[in-house]
Amino acid sequence: MKRHLTVILSLGFLMAGGVCTAWANDDELPFWAYPDTPTQAPSPKDDGQMRTLPGSSKQFSLAELRNFFSPPDWYPEDHPPMPPLVAHGAQPKAYACGYCHLPTGMGRPENAPIAGLPAKYIIKQVHEMKSGARKSALPQHYPQALMWELAEQAATDPGLEEAAAYFAAIKPEQFMKVVETDTIPKVEVTHWIYKKVEAGGTEPLGNRLIELTDDFARFGKRDGRITYTVYVPPGSLAKGKALVDTGGGKTTACATCHGADLKGMGLVPPIAGRSPSYIARQLHDFRVGVRGGDYSELMKPVVANLTNGDFIAITGYLASLAP
Repeated sequence: MKRHLTVILSLGFLMAGGVCTAWANDDELPFWAYPDTPTQAPSPKDDGQMRTLPGSSKQFSLAELRNFFSPPDWYPEDHPPMPPLVAHGAQPKAYACGYCHLPTGMGRPENAPIAGLPAKYIIKQVHEMKSGARKSALPQHYPQALMWELAEQAATDPGLEEAAAYFAAIKPEQFMKVVETDTIPKVEVTHWIYKKVEAGGTEPLGNRLIELTDDFARFGKRDGRITYTVYVPPGSLAKGKALVDTGGGKTTACATCHGADLKGMGLVPPIAGRSPSYIARQLHDFRVGVRGGDYSELMKPVVANLTNGDFIAITGYLASLAP
């Protein structure tokens, strides 16, 4: 099943210069939010060279960059001291939270940005993943499958509350710019993200949202200060603003639950300035009924009439806001 799905998804990026024209209006799966490749090139062996980044005094080897139990912390001054679960995880299989979500909680397009989320919300999500209440529409998609596996141990780890409080206390930074365009740099999928094709060139965007790192080399070093450009079709931001602000006759205004500034209210999470790929996956999970748990019943009617085109507009607009 996994191979079948990933092959289909990958073909979507190979047809028509990166745009799967046959699925351009598909409202069943926002394929652009689940970049994947059926096979991954083997990771290069550690060459013994130390990697560096501008503005950091730290140096890490390839082996250190890949250590799930000790993520590289390039800029310790950007966050408070990491608690044990964030910095080192817990053996045997609860990887350090800071590896995937980064020490700042900024996250990456393939997972969740968790800086500034309410601590009780973070804890609840981990427990709902463990219990099976919160599932994914594409459970074989590796970043999601990994988190569900790690939640088995993390939910019972005594350091979970401390880790949640740590991320909740970090103010998220604005690290995305949103560009409306018909044409984007030619992209390819590596692992579970998009990157610019080294040979250059352009391709039509079509009915997609593409969240693209501005510096793939720094991304590969797990840099917490890198930026992203989000490409959306022309007119998306105005459409998204209308849907977010008023519901546009199709849904409920987001501020009803997420607060007037969309920065959260109580246990309802903030959505301004968050990864559009991540939010799109959550909206789809609510739409197809696989994301359960508290408040899920409130979200189901909100997304029931929304199309993937609406997801592009809504998440693109939210990404353009200050978190």
